[in-house]
Amino acid sequence: MLTASDVMTRELKTVTRETPVRELAEMFVAHRISSIPVVDGEKLVGMVTETDLIEQDRNLHIPTVFSLFDGVFYLESERVLEEQLKKMTGKTVGDIFTTKVQTVAPDAPVSSIADLMSANRYNAVPVVAGERLVGIVARIDLIRTMIAQGEV
Repeated sequence: MLTASDVMTRELKTVTRETPVRELAEMFVAHRISSIPVVDGEKLVGMVTETDLIEQDRNLHIPTVFSLFDGVFYLESERVLEEQLKKMTGKTVGDIFTTKVQTVAPDAPVSSIADLMSANRYNAVPVVAGERLVGIVARIDLIRTMIAQGEV
């Protein structure tokens, strides 16, 4: 049974919270990748994707409010609006990246990784040993494996 360590990309492109958004965009284009791990040293702290970057160009959704007896009530959290504004005006990766990241261990079976990616629509899943980032499994890595195994 193949595992993450058998198929993962070991030579990673990574960014830090301080990486400018422009540099991030250039990395996506130059390396033809859609997800990049955000690190602090060798520790994974999050992921940033093309979608995170594209959100800077979307329309702002103003929360719905209603007025009742001189009071204004938000139907959505003000925090959601603050997060949208932060992402839309972000100048660094730290402003736009996602901190809640599902990871796999190097010994995770490829079938489990495929299930995780499919169920959550992930383009890539970081591989960590302890807190240390050791690789990444992208959709293309799974496709290469399918070809090598004669599954397609």
